[in-house]
Amino acid sequence: MGSFFLFFMVLGVFLGFIFGALFPSFSLSISFVGELFLRALKMVVLPLIVVSIAGAILNMETIDKFKRIGLRAILYYTTTTSLAVITGLVLVVLLKPGVGVPFSGNDFKPKEISFSLKELLVSLVPDNIFKALVNFDVLAVIVSTILFSLAVLSVEWRRELLLKQLITELDTSLMRLTSWIIKLAPVGICSLIASKVASLGGASALKPIFLSLSKYVLTVLAGLSFHALLTLPFLFFLFTRKNPYSLILKVKEALITAFATASSSATLPVTIAVSTAAGIKRQVANFTLPLGATINMDGTALYEAVAAVFLAQAYGMDLSLPQYLTIFLTATLAAIGAAGIPEAGLITMVLVLESVGIPIEGIGIILAVDWFLDRFRTAVNVLGDIIGAAIISASLEEK
Repeated sequence: MGSFFLFFMVLGVFLGFIFGALFPSFSLSISFVGELFLRALKMVVLPLIVVSIAGAILNMETIDKFKRIGLRAILYYTTTTSLAVITGLVLVVLLKPGVGVPFSGNDFKPKEISFSLKELLVSLVPDNIFKALVNFDVLAVIVSTILFSLAVLSVEWRRELLLKQLITELDTSLMRLTSWIIKLAPVGICSLIASKVASLGGASALKPIFLSLSKYVLTVLAGLSFHALLTLPFLFFLFTRKNPYSLILKVKEALITAFATASSSATLPVTIAVSTAAGIKRQVANFTLPLGATINMDGTALYEAVAAVFLAQAYGMDLSLPQYLTIFLTATLAAIGAAGIPEAGLITMVLVLESVGIPIEGIGIILAVDWFLDRFRTAVNVLGDIIGAAIISASLEEK
């Protein structure tokens, strides 16, 4: 997936708006194509996240290595991802980019979801893991996967390598299946955008949609900029007492590569090379950077939180505090499973929307600009990996 895929993504977006504005009846008749695309995303997302999380934890090899380096890395990843999501939520609530979008014009009635903070916390631990999988209980599945993987890591048994190999093979197979689905994204996006524009009134709906999308893009970019230029540098300075912007300049090649490829995994060789050249311990870089390329997705988490609230605003939904907390938790934990491949963020977006009852059909409008924002959030993801490796490397030097 390179320049040709990007070309077809942009073409799909363009044709979607054209068909929706000029041929509304035809656009509504092909809406099932977009629905099939969304169903394919839902089909693969939970297995992908389960295998990705399990593989990342089991690749730490031993529980001692996890405690020494892995625990530091995960604490850092969780902290920065949480801060990124909070930044995104604050900005989208203040700026309200989704207000004024006529998504609720077709007798839309928000799904009634009423739950308390206590119920949310209780739901984190499922009484039946298979029931959680069937019911798409995202948080329960993720928490169960983390606990089970840590339990496996702590047990010394002869079949451990066999289990790791099985997880690796499953991960490879799911990534292949995911890549097939992603290749269909231009067609799916075209159908989703066309049917949404047509259902909102065709050409007359274009102006408010474009204005709101512009505010949405600016909100996401503002959040990513704040996180990359203020939050991450502050954390680096707090723990190392060194100039963070000097480090950013030293690793700029990795950030440029991340922006160009829109893939943390494809950037990984460059990331490791520039990080070690910048003074990060090779042992730390070789362990934390591949791990970070898989589970540290600050930019993706921020983007998903903003997108979820944006769509809620567009549909006229009044989110409660527990729902905001659910978005926070789901976006943070789902980012762990957002493997470092192009457009993987749109897969986990389904999880975030489903968790609070936001119609996933609205994702078509988000995908109109996803191809553009993907490059910025990937660069932020990679910067977060490097800053984390630098902090962990510095903490090990002090011991």
